[in-house]
Amino acid sequence: MRRTRFYKHMPTSQSFHDNRYLRPLARYLHHHYLWQFNRRTVAGGLAVGLFAGILSPIAQILFASILAMIARVNLPVAAFATLVTNPFTVPPIYYAAYRVGKSLIGSDPGAAEDLDPETMEKIVGAGSLEGGIGNWFANMIDWLQAAGPQLMLGLAIFSVVSAVLGYVLVHVIWQLNSRLRWKRRVRRIQQQMDDCSIKGD
Repeated sequence: MRRTRFYKHMPTSQSFHDNRYLRPLARYLHHHYLWQFNRRTVAGGLAVGLFAGILSPIAQILFASILAMIARVNLPVAAFATLVTNPFTVPPIYYAAYRVGKSLIGSDPGAAEDLDPETMEKIVGAGSLEGGIGNWFANMIDWLQAAGPQLMLGLAIFSVVSAVLGYVLVHVIWQLNSRLRWKRRVRRIQQQMDDCSIKGD
């Protein structure tokens, strides 16, 4: 994928300044390291975005932006990566996180699994938005309150693991891409030398 296509889908400096939740941070958004696209900043931005997107149930972009400023990583990538959680992915991610947390610390009376089965189906099932976003949100809040520490532990594990994997993945892809470009350059130079050699003969 060409970089221009990648950049086209990234949030811009203006979009951050226009975001009402980020306006208090506007004076910090001009720092050049927040907008650099290199291996370290992109990998760090992805890690920060995945961490904030999974761990924080609300204000993920604000949380990711603050972490990006502290870590001095790419802000657009961090904001874009928070989209890993959305109304379609939150139910399975949160339910899986709850199951992981429950397997580690057990469950309490009145835990999420004791909720009405129909409510659980609406939350976790593929049709989780059926009945309107308001009903889905109310059901999710009820489930989150019942899930308690099991869910938070699972989300903490998921956020850390996903951040580490995202960071490593960017470095691996970046390295492979660099090697590929280097090989292409070597082949191009070799071809030019062969062409010159043929012309010289």
